[in-house]
Amino acid sequence: MNPTRIFILVFLMLLGVAFLAYYNYEYKQSPRALPTLGNPGHKVGNFSFISHNGDTVTHEDVKGKIRVVEYFFTTCKGICPEMNENMTAVHKAFRGDNDIMILSHTVDPDTDTVEQMKRYADKHEAEGNQWLFLTGAKKDLYEMAVRSYLITGLEEKDYNKKITPDFIHSQYFILVDKYNSIRGAYDGTDKEKVEKLIDDIKELKREKPGTSE
Repeated sequence: MNPTRIFILVFLMLLGVAFLAYYNYEYKQSPRALPTLGNPGHKVGNFSFISHNGDTVTHEDVKGKIRVVEYFFTTCKGICPEMNENMTAVHKAFRGDNDIMILSHTVDPDTDTVEQMKRYADKHEAEGNQWLFLTGAKKDLYEMAVRSYLITGLEEKDYNKKITPDFIHSQYFILVDKYNSIRGAYDGTDKEKVEKLIDDIKELKREKPGTSE
């Protein structure tokens, strides 16, 4: 075979290998697109609660951060212990990452005082301000659950459902991005779903600005 033709064939083969390698690299580097839950334009609203550390925590304190949100109560003997065991895995996966916060809201503020929440937080090694256990007025806590985090509409995917129940007992972990959009809801009692949550948080960290704004 003509040496020139051999050279051209080898060159084209190497070019093809280089292209495939670049394509695979870009594919792996590109974040997976996560859905946005809720009606178009829905955003998590403003809030002001008290943390287990006794500090006032508002929407300004979580601005620009990815958040995992749950509703629970410290005396729960049902799903809550399993949920917060799994939430501990989320905390450990991102411990010390300033881009990630966990907000655990009580649904029983009469029982869950700051002192009670502090004991519960210590039990789950929630040091610092990365994982916050929040209490406050029941009306405000429930309004956030229903109108901002859409807790009552998740089962039927009915995001218009604004009925505020007398008691909230939800197993869902809610994933909120840096721009206050809800990007996922995960069964906090299911270890596989919690692993997916951890993977999705990593995807959100890689997501380019403006994707869900």
